[in-house]
Amino acid sequence: MAELLFWPALVLYGEAAVGYFGDVRRPGAAGRAATWGVRLGWLVQTALLAVQALRDDGFPWGTWAGSLNLFVWLVVAAYLIWGCRRPYRLLGLAVMPLAAALLVVARLGGGTGVGTRSRYSNLFLVLHVGLVLAAFAGFTLAAALSALYLWQERRLKRRESTILRRPAPSLAVLDRLAARTVLVSVPALSLGVGVGIVRLVDRGDRVDAVVATTLVTWAVWTSYLLVRAAGWSGRRAAYLALAGFALVVVVRLALPATHFA
Repeated sequence: MAELLFWPALVLYGEAAVGYFGDVRRPGAAGRAATWGVRLGWLVQTALLAVQALRDDGFPWGTWAGSLNLFVWLVVAAYLIWGCRRPYRLLGLAVMPLAAALLVVARLGGGTGVGTRSRYSNLFLVLHVGLVLAAFAGFTLAAALSALYLWQERRLKRRESTILRRPAPSLAVLDRLAARTVLVSVPALSLGVGVGIVRLVDRGDRVDAVVATTLVTWAVWTSYLLVRAAGWSGRRAAYLALAGFALVVVVRLALPATHFA
C-alpha cells in the first residue's frame, strides 16, 4: 500500500513542477493546475506517511531514505503556507522540482516502503530527526524565498517588459518572510542538535562528518540572524541564505550513510 501511494504523489509533484514552468511563460491555467498538483500530491504523501507510521514497528523514518521522504513532505508543507497564493507561484519553480527529485531518491533508497524497527528510541527520533528535518525544511523555504528575491531584483533592474505579467511579492516582503522563516527554524535546529549531542556524549560516540557539518550549518544560519539584527538585508542576506542551503544539501544528500548506519 505504501509503495502504491508513492507513484501518484510523484506524478502530482511532477505535474506541479511542469505547471509552474508553464505558468512562467503564460500565467494562468498552468499555475492553477500546478497549485492543485501540490495540494493533492501533499495529501497523497501524507497518506503514505500515515501508512508507514501505522504499519511500522516504531518511528518509521529513522533511516536516511525514510528521513528524506519525511523531509520532502515537510518542505512541501512549508511551501503550502504561501505557495497557494498567486503571487507566490514563482516560488514553486524552486521548490517543486526539488521535491519531486528528492522523493525519487527516497524511493530508490527504500524510504517510501515499510521498514523495520530502528535501534533508536521513538522519543529520540521524534525530537532529534523530527526537529532537525523541520528546521532544514524551513531553511529550504528561506533559500527559495531568497532566490526569488534575487531573481525579482534582477528583473526590476533590467526593467523587463514582462514584469507586470508575472505577479510576485515585493522585495521587502520576500526579504521579511525569509528572515521570519529562519527565525523559527534556527531554534528548532538548536533543540534537535542539542538532543543529538546529549545522546552522543552519553553513549561516548564519535563526532562524524554529518554531525560536524550540521554544526557548521547551525553556525551559518545563526550568523544569518545575527547579521540581520546588525542591519544586513536584501541581496547580502539572500546570498548568505543560499550558502546556508548549500550546507543543508550536503548534510541531507552527501554525508548521510555513516550517520544513519
